[in-house]
Amino acid sequence: MAWNDPDGNDRDPWGGRRNEQGPPDLDEVVRKMQEKLSALFGGKQRPQPPADNAFVWAVLGVVVLGLLAWEMVYRIDPAERGVVLRFGRYVSVLQPGPHIRFPRPIEEVRKINVERIETLTATSSMLTSDENIVDVEVAVQYRIKDPEAYLFRIADPDVSVQRVTESAIRDVIGQSTLDFAITGGRAEIAVQSQAQIQQMLDNYTSGIAVTSVNMQPIKPPEEVKAAFDDAIKAREDKERKVNEGEAYRNEIVERAQGEGARIRLDAEGYRERVIAQAEGEAQRFNQLLTEYEKAPQVTRERLYLETMEEVLTNTTKLLLDSKGGANVTYLPLDKLIGNANQGGAPETTDAAPEPPAYTPTVEESLRDRRIGRTRVVR
Repeated sequence: MAWNDPDGNDRDPWGGRRNEQGPPDLDEVVRKMQEKLSALFGGKQRPQPPADNAFVWAVLGVVVLGLLAWEMVYRIDPAERGVVLRFGRYVSVLQPGPHIRFPRPIEEVRKINVERIETLTATSSMLTSDENIVDVEVAVQYRIKDPEAYLFRIADPDVSVQRVTESAIRDVIGQSTLDFAITGGRAEIAVQSQAQIQQMLDNYTSGIAVTSVNMQPIKPPEEVKAAFDDAIKAREDKERKVNEGEAYRNEIVERAQGEGARIRLDAEGYRERVIAQAEGEAQRFNQLLTEYEKAPQVTRERLYLETMEEVLTNTTKLLLDSKGGANVTYLPLDKLIGNANQGGAPETTDAAPEPPAYTPTVEESLRDRRIGRTRVVR
């Protein structure tokens, strides 16, 4: 049952009477809007008050301005660049910040993220220079460095990067031996591959910058994996032995270097000691020369006595020179001194005891020297 009863009873669908003071009828509101739109586009309409037309125009103006603002104002984020197309043709690149452009369909702005890192993984079997097959898995990371070239110079950037990566890896692996590829050459292969990939992408003006190339361990095919495992184990044993040899060599070399340093320091110390001793002897000789120049005779006598005392200090025999005769008296002082050091009494003999040795004074020694007499005293 409709809200407007065709019978004119003015009742609602539930049998009640419609309130004359209630809200306007929905059908009536729709009908009025249709009439206003028809009048706006040249259709027939009943005359309306000027206030209603002004309101409609104001609403339409606000809607049009909102659409224009939506279509003409662009905000480019710091990680983005805006590529401007005018009637489908490239015009310029917008830098980060707010910009105002012509609305569509005149101009279109495509936002490109130039800081986002894309990752591409490629896995394939390749042939080495010594005709061995290896399984290679590589992950390439890249970003967009030129939005205009990225959008318009190549048809499918991701596919192009994948094909260029496979081509570069095959080229590098094809120039490497199997032993180099599966041992310590993985890092070098990755560096060479990255350089070739970037060069090929630049030749295609793709607008892509390769940030890194990460290679997984290169593996042999499953059919020969056991043999390669044995070869890898042998290589590890070789490296371990080499490291042990290096450690032993370093130990021996360091020990020899330390011994050489010690000998060198001892030699330097001996040299310094000898030089100092020689300098001291020279200074002593110079002082003695000065005294000799002052009193030559006394200095000669003193030197003679000091020399004889130093020479005969360690002897155990005593020689006496008699004044008149040629007899020489021998005293066994060595036995007497030995018995005295042992704490025992000297041995007694039937012979008469020897007289005690006489020790001349300095004046007597000088006098004997003048007359040609020699005394040897312990």
